[in-house]
Amino acid sequence: MLLLSCTNVSRGYDATPLFEDVEFEIHAGERVGFVGPNGAGKTTLLRILAGLDEPDSGKVQLHAGARLGLLQQVAEFPVGRTLFEEAKSAFNELLATQREFERVAEELAAATDEIQHKQLSARFDRLTELLRHHDAFELDHKVEGVLAGLGFKATDLDRDVNTFSGGQQRRLLLAKLLLSAPDVMLLDEPSNHLDISTTRWLENYLAQQPEGMLVVSHDRYFLDKVTNKTFELHQRKITSYPGSFKQYVRLRDEKFERELKEFEAQREYIEKQEEYIRRAHYGQLAKQAQSRVKALDRIDRIEKPTKVSGPNIAFSEVTRSGDVVFHTEDLTKRFGEKKLFENLNFDLPRGKRLGIMGANGCGKTTLLKILLGEEEPTSGLVQRGHLVFPGYLDQHLAILDPEKSVIRAVWPDDDPQQTEQKMRDLLGSFGLHGEIVEHPIKSLSGGERSRAALAKLTVNGANLLILDEPTNHLDIWACDSLEQALKEYEGTCIVVSHDRYFLNRVADLMIVFADDTTEVVYGNYDTYELLRQAREQADKASEKTGSGRKASGNEPASAPRAPTGDAKPSKPKRKFPYRKVPDLEADIAKTEQKIADLEAAMQTPDVYKDATRLRDTMADLEKSKNALALLYQHWEEAVELNG
Repeated sequence: MLLLSCTNVSRGYDATPLFEDVEFEIHAGERVGFVGPNGAGKTTLLRILAGLDEPDSGKVQLHAGARLGLLQQVAEFPVGRTLFEEAKSAFNELLATQREFERVAEELAAATDEIQHKQLSARFDRLTELLRHHDAFELDHKVEGVLAGLGFKATDLDRDVNTFSGGQQRRLLLAKLLLSAPDVMLLDEPSNHLDISTTRWLENYLAQQPEGMLVVSHDRYFLDKVTNKTFELHQRKITSYPGSFKQYVRLRDEKFERELKEFEAQREYIEKQEEYIRRAHYGQLAKQAQSRVKALDRIDRIEKPTKVSGPNIAFSEVTRSGDVVFHTEDLTKRFGEKKLFENLNFDLPRGKRLGIMGANGCGKTTLLKILLGEEEPTSGLVQRGHLVFPGYLDQHLAILDPEKSVIRAVWPDDDPQQTEQKMRDLLGSFGLHGEIVEHPIKSLSGGERSRAALAKLTVNGANLLILDEPTNHLDIWACDSLEQALKEYEGTCIVVSHDRYFLNRVADLMIVFADDTTEVVYGNYDTYELLRQAREQADKASEKTGSGRKASGNEPASAPRAPTGDAKPSKPKRKFPYRKVPDLEADIAKTEQKIADLEAAMQTPDVYKDATRLRDTMADLEKSKNALALLYQHWEEAVELNG
């Protein structure tokens, strides 16, 4: 069903158009990701769709009585209202219907006139059906569920809404929008201020909703999980692509390559015709030449295609370090009674990229400082490898002097071999060109400052990059450029990030802080997510069967046990071939033992002396963990379905 249409909409400022003659439609069930460079006009278009701004020309039409809601950026709440009351106010129209329902019920009970009784009865039935359709008798449960999903605790429900932080208040605005469930939701950066577990909840919630959505976000993993269509705003036009964000990237690149070939083929044809015309514009062939001139005049010239792209980030060659950059044994850090991590063991081989992920305050930055030698661990050992020269990029970009010009802030101290042209070439490789290199650091945007800081690291000759939230100030395309540059970087990299898409593309191994534990994962974010889901499913199966996962003499403690008793659940269609539960448990125990052996091998120096052995061990470990995740799923199905 068509919900919203946009026809020939244009908008500009100071005679400069942001977008021109934009046309698109949003239908029920379409969850549209809206992407484009910073400053392209995405937020302006959202405000126009919401009726908060007027287009210079064109028309926006909300169809068939549809309701539209925009995620507000600034919160303003009445004084003295609790969190629960404010969230429930999203149902004000429905609550008014409930009050009318109660009034009609009372009048119906007291009515003695037959005609009046009949009218009230009909009205009562209509209101009952309306309330049932909107699950109006479960409103409190809905409110509590959404607030819990967005990270609020039960003890928060009775707190004054104005006592919450700005980030929490914005989550409340998101909760109200989700609860009101307008036919069209306009979501501008909905995952801001959310931790990863809350973002996962929001992804699953939105993916199950029937409403139409237009979602602006820099979180590519979020877009990939939620959206089934993408609008790209580029060069003042909107192009529509079907599918998720990953599919959009693939289709966009294919479209660009196809259009570029068409442009080059036409240009080659035109050049040949023009060359013929120059050679044959007189004499016997002049008539044919004139005919070709007319044919060229009739050709619709194809413009050279362009696509949104990030800066050309590139790191210079680096000095080769030792084979093992960091070796840790039983690394532990506590502050008083608070434990950040304990017994952390890992090796970081040269050339690998370590991703570190976790909630704010869990100990990620502390771990970096311990590795750099700026802070002492409570206990345990850290060994830095031979010829390791670290370069540290903190979240606040402190390595740059804000008062200096870009070129002077990046220029290395006491290096007579550097010239201004070399420095300009280096900054150009990070997308900083022309007059901008003479501007003071403090005048740059966040993204420009981040790229200048990365240039500073590479000019200092760092062969170990330690990057703390490097994507914070970068748009989607700058992130893509940084990811590609890191994959081509010859040195070693440690990156702290909450950007799951970034970690997925960059990380070879990860350290994950979650649920008061610290886990080493030999793979990227998808590997971690697969293992996390497998553990979650196994835990649910244990709770469902009531048996738990217990260890016997020859199997590890995490091996699942079959349920006992005669109760048999309904049997849905199998995903896996039939296997006996004990056989699966034996395979799980065997695979877990193999993983334990491989992880033990990864802690020994010998494995790093042989590059082939190291590569094979890491590949075998990742393969075994993926196999274990599938075995857990197979076991859960067998427990439920085997007769």
